[in-house]
Amino acid sequence: MMAKGKTRYVCQACGAVAARWAGQCAECKEWNTLAEEAAPVFTPFAAKQSLQTGGRRIAMESLADDVALPPRLSTGIAELDRALGGGLVPGSVTLIGGDPGIGKSTLLLQAAGRMARGGKAVAYVSGEEAADQVRLRARRLGLAKADVALAAETNVRDILTTLGSQPTGPALLVIDSIQTMHSDTLEGAPGTVSQVRASAQELIRFAKLSGCALVIVGHVTKDGQLAGPRVLEHMVDTVLYFEGERSHQYRILRAVKNRFGGTDEIGVFAMGADGLEEVPNPSSLFLTNRQDGASVTGAVVFPALEGTRPVLCEIQALVVRVPSGATPRRAVVGWDSGRLAMLLAVLEARCGLGFGGHEVYLNVAGGLRIADPAADLAVACALVSALTDRPLPADGVAFGEVALSGELRGAGLAALRLKEAAKLGFGRAWVPDGTGGGGPMQVAMFRTLNQLVDTLGRPD
Repeated sequence: MMAKGKTRYVCQACGAVAARWAGQCAECKEWNTLAEEAAPVFTPFAAKQSLQTGGRRIAMESLADDVALPPRLSTGIAELDRALGGGLVPGSVTLIGGDPGIGKSTLLLQAAGRMARGGKAVAYVSGEEAADQVRLRARRLGLAKADVALAAETNVRDILTTLGSQPTGPALLVIDSIQTMHSDTLEGAPGTVSQVRASAQELIRFAKLSGCALVIVGHVTKDGQLAGPRVLEHMVDTVLYFEGERSHQYRILRAVKNRFGGTDEIGVFAMGADGLEEVPNPSSLFLTNRQDGASVTGAVVFPALEGTRPVLCEIQALVVRVPSGATPRRAVVGWDSGRLAMLLAVLEARCGLGFGGHEVYLNVAGGLRIADPAADLAVACALVSALTDRPLPADGVAFGEVALSGELRGAGLAALRLKEAAKLGFGRAWVPDGTGGGGPMQVAMFRTLNQLVDTLGRPD
């Protein structure tokens, strides 16, 4: 006799299970995220049954066995292939997330259209838009004649039945998005934790058995994290985040997990009238016009490193004196505010520069967000320039990490940073002592931050 089914409450943010409803999740502390779902039914006999017998024996293999590198399928978009580690792997599952309207569907439709034009079988299933809406976007992107199998469906059983009935499966299957899919084997509305997990599991099983490359679009929360259970990220092979600001034209595709490649590469795109365009030289997006050679007070160019790709960006600082007794502000855009506070403390304690009576504003031009610790020296140069009101040479770059003792430490792949700066016409650099690979550039090396301040000049 089967036990009577019960209900449980599952958090839609973290997947935690509670016996009764509450306004706040006890695990992630989010409000109004508990949703009622049917609890799985267990029989008393099944609960006591041992799992040590009754199964089939599996073949154990040696770790030392030779294995060939997985082949890659080019998407026809070089920047997307770069972020994926060289292209899509047959049978792999890729999860891509990003803010609404950032361009996820546009990018995948462009990739699907180009792969179809290259002779690959491609299926695109949309659960958010009607088929005519997808056709209109394809026409705007110049892909109206691409032979892409299109469907607007949310039932996973119907999708897999249709694909399984075809003589040959697709090389690429795009699901847009997983939050709209539902499985009829479970109760609950689409988008709930159980439905997202069950739908993704069935789609992943189909991809592994058929050998098609599966790309799933996922919604994100207001904090920018992928919505739904975190287990979804563990189920897939690759996780990509599509980043960017709506007020800027650039978009960055960043890998945070990749079982078939590294997570240190990014793809850079620019949103144009004809969809997303590849940006082979990202530095052109983040540098202001410097052809005239004019110097600007409080501005310095920093060769940031995104994966193995150097991207030159401009760091701008503004230092304003405040009236006596007023509390000075510290505002940062594109950099860590805590690291700015640390750097200001080092400049005051080790270099004798006083920022206590000044407001400090720091900005990374172009909307780029920097997490590279080598930006310390560039920020210090910009702050010193803004405080002394002396512009830095327009053809100079700076990079290096600043320790709390005021010592300058080297940055990774320094030669690559200097090579990119020289290629774009920069002729000098301020770097930590021991940095090599300057080539034709005039490289000034410093052991401490105090030596750099003496070179740039102190306030009068």
